[in-house]
Amino acid sequence: MAGLLGKKLGQTHIFDDEGKMIHVTVIEAGPCPVLTVKDKSVQLGFGEVKEKMLKKPIAGYFKKLNIPFRKIIGEVPKGKDREYKVGEELKVDIFKIGDKVDVTGTSKGKGFQGGMKRWHWGGGMQTHGSTSHRRVGSVGSTTTPGRVLRGHHMAGHMGNARVTAQNLKVVRIDPENNLLLVKGAVPGHNENFVMIRRARKQRIVKDRPKIEDKKKKK
Repeated sequence: MAGLLGKKLGQTHIFDDEGKMIHVTVIEAGPCPVLTVKDKSVQLGFGEVKEKMLKKPIAGYFKKLNIPFRKIIGEVPKGKDREYKVGEELKVDIFKIGDKVDVTGTSKGKGFQGGMKRWHWGGGMQTHGSTSHRRVGSVGSTTTPGRVLRGHHMAGHMGNARVTAQNLKVVRIDPENNLLLVKGAVPGHNENFVMIRRARKQRIVKDRPKIEDKKKKK
């Protein structure tokens, strides 16, 4: 498993074999033609587009490769024990049910926000005539160092940043419609372009003893 470029379609829920409801995000993943093969990564394209919608250097790049025009170009790590050729298409069937993936996208922009919403401050006193319910308060010390330290949490622009949701489980795959269903939320709004890659920090969950087993031991 290497990775794919895709587009977030929205959120819904499905039921597993035991009848348990699972909240999932639907992603249109691929097909992605291989544009360039590098030492450790593969350059892919996604999203068909007309030539007039691209800049001339980008359009010329696709003409040189003799590959239909694509709107998005991105790189994903190479999969193990697999050879890639320029022009071949990677589809959603490179994933399997149960795989853990990292999905990278651009989060929703929320404009200029105060510290309580942006950094989850607790706020000041709510009684006794206090007028500092949601204010910043002290932001620095006195003579030493005599300035506000870099990186201090304050009000400012929130959202519209590159965010990666880690360790999302692949719940269902639809190869006919190029759909990938992952458990959990994916950053960004609907129709937002995302990158799906193999999870780099997979969690190791050990089998926990059931309550009945604990009672038997006692």
